[in-house]
Amino acid sequence: MKAMIWHNPDCGTSRKTLAILQETPGLDLCVIDYRNVPFERQTLQQLFADAGLRPLEALRTRGSPAEELGLLKADDDTVLDAMIVHPVLVERPFVETEKGVRLCRPQDKVREIL
Repeated sequence: MKAMIWHNPDCGTSRKTLAILQETPGLDLCVIDYRNVPFERQTLQQLFADAGLRPLEALRTRGSPAEELGLLKADDDTVLDAMIVHPVLVERPFVETEKGVRLCRPQDKVREIL
């Protein structure tokens, strides 16, 4: 099975999720450090749709400029635009497999799609 994780190595939950993936036998894993490979709008839209989330539900508020940017009650397009400019606004980690997409908070949510 193939798996893709949008990863931030500075995030403990992202590191724990990555460890679960790395320990899964037979997994063909692709790791994307989205701080170095920025999100494209279409990718974010698809991830959120596949995870059943609106952009506001995937907005990282802790340790991000979300409040200062006025995003806590913003519309989807405004949040998406801000996430493209400031990737730190995207909650992490997202994982995609053939079984679906999950925002893996807590990290054990990844097991739902393995």
